[in-house]
Amino acid sequence: MNVKYRFILVGIWLFCGCVSSKNQSATQSDTLMAKDLLPYGRSLITNDKLELISSAVHFGFSFEGDRVDMYASPPAWMDHNYLQYELDGVYQKRVKISKGQNAPIHLTANKKGRHTVWIYKATEATTGPMFIEKITGRNLRAIPTANAPLIEFIGNSITCGADADTSLLPCGVGQYHDYTNAYYAYGPRVARNLGANYILSSVSGIGIYRTWNREEPSMPAVFDKADFQEKSTRKWDFSRYTPKIVSIALGTNDMSNGDGAPRAPFDSARFVNGYIDFVRSVKSKYPLAQIVLLNSPMVADKGNILLQNCLATVKNSIDRLHPSDKTVALFFFKPMKTRGCSGHPSLEDHAILADELFPFFKNLIDQ
Repeated sequence: MNVKYRFILVGIWLFCGCVSSKNQSATQSDTLMAKDLLPYGRSLITNDKLELISSAVHFGFSFEGDRVDMYASPPAWMDHNYLQYELDGVYQKRVKISKGQNAPIHLTANKKGRHTVWIYKATEATTGPMFIEKITGRNLRAIPTANAPLIEFIGNSITCGADADTSLLPCGVGQYHDYTNAYYAYGPRVARNLGANYILSSVSGIGIYRTWNREEPSMPAVFDKADFQEKSTRKWDFSRYTPKIVSIALGTNDMSNGDGAPRAPFDSARFVNGYIDFVRSVKSKYPLAQIVLLNSPMVADKGNILLQNCLATVKNSIDRLHPSDKTVALFFFKPMKTRGCSGHPSLEDHAILADELFPFFKNLIDQ
């Protein structure tokens, strides 16, 4: 090679190496503030803190060494809330964050080196948010979520993973959110097994036209609110995500007997009409998404047959109203004797539900 050109190439290589090194170091820091994090799911920046809102909303980062500190807190009105996390791709545990906890949460690794952490909100939106102020450690770097198809799971307490995890307290001893484990709910399990991204848009007790023991709110009334609170003025920006599949599992609470509260009989016509309107609203936000309607593992016998018939009617109506779109898909879980608290699926039950649902969703995600 001509010496002149060799020097030119070496010079270019050195220049590119310096630029690459500079850019790499610029993305690393010993502190990641809220604005530096890359959350996936419903979240907002509130008073310079990252407000984690929806079930299983998550963010990732890497660090060097054997410890990293996370500054997290529940809102002032909450006694405690929960986060959960993965370290180097392995799920660790739920972490209880109490009110007035000024000290950081220490996340430790068994050995030094570079490690990856993913933080998840364990509880649902209506339980209350979790706030992240900052992460401190050595050579921190925020990690974006992988570029993969997205599944949005819309549903109720089952989709939240509520009343499923008794690893900290037995049923009936703690508060409702002490048993919620969004990470191990059926939706995130299916998505992880598919290598897909996921968002949970779920609220305990919610239905299409009424809740489990009241007439309101309903999912159509709260879906557009960033925090799923009916009276909230904060609107959600649906342009932030584009799901390939939208899974909707509603009806359990519409069909509830109200647990002793005064309750009109289930109105199948009102349910079907409300469901059709809601699916059309979802389609207006995600026009290219595959819509999937699920039944409920908590509804059995004649109730399950009625729910399946209602969902089939919704599907047929939507397909007729939108003939050029993808047809609505239906999936019906097998009858299940749930083993969680207050009749909900346990963590083991969620694994069964995920195993049932996985082949069906794999076929849809591969299309």
